[in-house]
Amino acid sequence: MTTHKNLLGGPEPTYLPENEEAYRLLGEESQPPAEVAAKHPTFSLAWAMLADDAFEAGRVVESYAYARTGYHRGLDSLRRAGWKGHGPIPWDHRANRGFLRCLAALARAAGEIDEKDETERCWQFLKDSSAEAYTELKR
Repeated sequence: MTTHKNLLGGPEPTYLPENEEAYRLLGEESQPPAEVAAKHPTFSLAWAMLADDAFEAGRVVESYAYARTGYHRGLDSLRRAGWKGHGPIPWDHRANRGFLRCLAALARAAGEIDEKDETERCWQFLKDSSAEAYTELKR
């Protein structure tokens, strides 16, 4: 991983810690995201996967609930990693992707249930946190 000096004087990027066990359960053991979330509730990627699956199946309120859970668990993890409420959360760091995906899933589901302010806030938060994630996830 390459780190760059922040020339603008803003906060340094935040990198969440990896959870190799949770990745192994999803990958090598092919456990369903619900089982991984139950064993590792702070692992936002499992919540993002649940939110995406529910959304694709037309269960928007369920998607919203999964995304919100992963988002809040991710915020807790970010704060423990030194994040002060703003600053870059790089998409290219694998452990950050779960939180960023939850943020996008929350924006998408909020839009479907007419939470306009929440939708705009979440998309802006994603864009401010990682322009790369915003480009990748806002479809």
